[in-house]
Amino acid sequence: MLFSQDVWQRNAELYQQILNLPFNQELAQGTLSRDAFSHYVIQDAHYLLAYGRALAVCAAKAFEADDVIQFSEGAKIAIVVERSLHNDFMQGFNISKEEFENTPLTLACHHYTSFLTATAWSESYPVVLASLLPCFWIYAEVGKAIVNQSVPNNPYQAWIDTYSGEEFNTAVNNVIHTIDKVAATCDADTLTKMHKAYTDAAKLEWMFWDSAYQQRTWPI
Repeated sequence: MLFSQDVWQRNAELYQQILNLPFNQELAQGTLSRDAFSHYVIQDAHYLLAYGRALAVCAAKAFEADDVIQFSEGAKIAIVVERSLHNDFMQGFNISKEEFENTPLTLACHHYTSFLTATAWSESYPVVLASLLPCFWIYAEVGKAIVNQSVPNNPYQAWIDTYSGEEFNTAVNNVIHTIDKVAATCDADTLTKMHKAYTDAAKLEWMFWDSAYQQRTWPI
């Protein structure tokens, strides 16, 4: 069994819990509150910078030249291309540059970004790759799952279209192919670490969306 097949099966229930979150279900119906989505957009923009840095470290650790290119370009996309989508949303939802810059990372965002950057710097390439996979893969699967549920004139249609779209899903499939190629060369201990890194990141995906819906900040 390919690593991707195995890791998805092991975390299938967790993915379903993410898909069933009120944030994603209400986003599909266009009923998600503007405040919750604004909270999400600000935090996700902060997150993407850290994700881009982790991708850049992943590129530096990659085994093959093609993979260095793949994740270097991925780092650029995370920071430049996807962030442009957030800029559009910030304008549409009247989020000023000052509000964004003066809004600190929430507990969930801080936890997730700290996990990714710590893993990127301290772990081997296969484990780093596994920690980065949920953000790619789960977003794509959520996008594809809710695109047909989306209502006409959905204010969040651009978000849904981005993650359900062919371009993003092609990039995700390329990452899945890469991790399967890498995992095929790994020993049992490394595979165990890869599975844990994927599951931890997937749990943090759940926390990130749930935190946005609840508009949570630091408790103290």
